[in-house]
Amino acid sequence: MNADSPGVNPQSRVQAVRRAVGLLKAIAESPAPPTAPELAERCRLNRSTAWRILQTLEDEGLLDRDPQTNRYSTGYELTRLAASADESLLRVARPHLAELSSQTGETVSLAVPRRLELLYVEQIQAPHVMAADWLGRAVPLHATSTGKALLAWLRASELDDVLSEPLASFTDATIADPAGLREELDEVRRLGYAVSRGELEPSLWGVSAAVLDRGRRPIAVVSVWGAERRVLERGVEALGEATAATAATLAALVTG
Repeated sequence: MNADSPGVNPQSRVQAVRRAVGLLKAIAESPAPPTAPELAERCRLNRSTAWRILQTLEDEGLLDRDPQTNRYSTGYELTRLAASADESLLRVARPHLAELSSQTGETVSLAVPRRLELLYVEQIQAPHVMAADWLGRAVPLHATSTGKALLAWLRASELDDVLSEPLASFTDATIADPAGLREELDEVRRLGYAVSRGELEPSLWGVSAAVLDRGRRPIAVVSVWGAERRVLERGVEALGEATAATAATLAALVTG
């Protein structure tokens, strides 16, 4: 009997997909690779059901299982699918990033989260402005506006994991105190954008806003950054509001 046969219950088919998606999300959101029993408990599945689904996902290359520890992590095929999603996002985002760069006169970038890291995937260089190339680079989350825009919308447990590690100081302006950073993130959520005031490099300032999905989870971050003098001349608030508006536009386009 094939999958389209009238004898197949459509609801059970959807339920199986939902369970598989739930397991994938649980693995992606885990601070450390989990085991099958841990995943079964987290997703409220009996162990045999969870094991069968995990084995199928592993067979399809969506998951990797460490044979020594039997812990699961995302597989190459899922990474390939994520890259395809990035391309779709980039096609939608590019004209809006270019418009923001033209509007502000500064370099604009787009970064996407990879677990608890951010990777820059697009950069629109402002004309007549020399700027570093951030493409393909990961940056410290607490010391950049891009990172703070991500941190502000993480789940409490995810943020706790980030702040459980020592926060390095890169300049005198870096917020390396977890309590101080939490206060800063409260302000990010209130304003709708994050600001970095020379916290990674003394002369580099930036503003960033998260692109949020329907569940208020960050799927990308839009950033405008440049030299301190130019950012102050243009106005941090004005740049922040323009960046937040672009992020909101992208969220509407991507999530429908």
